[in-house]
Amino acid sequence: MDSVRAKGAGYEARMIRAVGRLAGWAGAWLAATALMKFGPRFLWEEASPLTLLAVGLNVAVGVGLILAHKRYLAELDELQQRVYLNALAVTVGVAVVASIPFSVLYAYHVVPVRPDVAHLVGLMGLTFLAAFVYGSVRYR
Repeated sequence: MDSVRAKGAGYEARMIRAVGRLAGWAGAWLAATALMKFGPRFLWEEASPLTLLAVGLNVAVGVGLILAHKRYLAELDELQQRVYLNALAVTVGVAVVASIPFSVLYAYHVVPVRPDVAHLVGLMGLTFLAAFVYGSVRYR
């Protein structure tokens, strides 16, 4: 009984560290994205080598975020991996199926709202959240 409890405690500690690493990389990427977006407007002139450096920093930190995400996924148990991967699959599917028709509708002036990557990121975030919650409840 104690070995089972100790094993569970070790898993929980690993998951806390994994979530902390992932959150750290996500926060760093958010900061790098804000620097890339607002730096040229508020901190330096628009056409500047600093803008290129900010873009490079954003890409480098983004790669770190991807690798941290991959490590986090490897730390999950099999059921959590299944829920997570199913939510990712639904998210990618919704993003592709929704974004292409939306851009065509805009091109032919059916919808007045110009497609923007922010719309796609928001749709993906909401879709992942809903699919993850659904999967978590379904497998309880």
